[in-house]
Amino acid sequence: METSWFIETLRREGDLLADAAQKAGLDAPVPPCPQWQVRDLLRHTGAVHRWATVFVAEARKDGADWDESAPGDGELADWYRALLTRLADVLAAAPADLDCWYFFAAPSPLVFWSRRQAHEATIHRVDAQTALGAGLSPIDPAFAADGVHELLAGFHGRARSTVRTPEPRTLRVRALDTDADWLVRLSPEPPVVERGAPGPADCTLSGSAAQLYLTLWNRAPYEELSVAGDDALVELWRRTGAIT
Repeated sequence: METSWFIETLRREGDLLADAAQKAGLDAPVPPCPQWQVRDLLRHTGAVHRWATVFVAEARKDGADWDESAPGDGELADWYRALLTRLADVLAAAPADLDCWYFFAAPSPLVFWSRRQAHEATIHRVDAQTALGAGLSPIDPAFAADGVHELLAGFHGRARSTVRTPEPRTLRVRALDTDADWLVRLSPEPPVVERGAPGPADCTLSGSAAQLYLTLWNRAPYEELSVAGDDALVELWRRTGAIT
């Protein structure tokens, strides 16, 4: 997928997030994040965008301080919009051969940050719209499938993933409205993910790409998905697969 597509998605989803947050009100609870009100959602997502911008704008190869500072309630929505615009503009202006730090495998640092921040904005847009209670804007199936891949192969490909099984097991994740299909090999080591791998699996978890995306990010119930085989593997993922 083109970097420009991720940047356009970031702009759109971030705008939807800010719109929903303003309509919901800063005191509104955020059901997917029980400890948060909408103000916390804006502060968090703005801080993430600001943090990401540092690596891209400065081509930074080492760490950047995490800055949680934010203005008061009256300026919070405009502050978030400004950080969103700054991030998207920096990504759009960055060279294709940008060399900076990033934290799991991707075709390039620029693709990584464009993609990661597009998904960051989308998931938290879902949070803001859930807080508003007015229904969710649709998620493009190809983008949702990309988000599933990022979660499975990116986040859970790292040593910190806690999804482990004592003996080797396999979980297939299948998006029914796209050709996307993943075989997740579980063991005492971090999961190994193969996209489009043939062969049987101990359990298959199926649904639309958007359903899988939201469920695996703990924004929708697992009961909306179809499970075939050993459902204990789905329960294992539900208990241990959350990204915090």
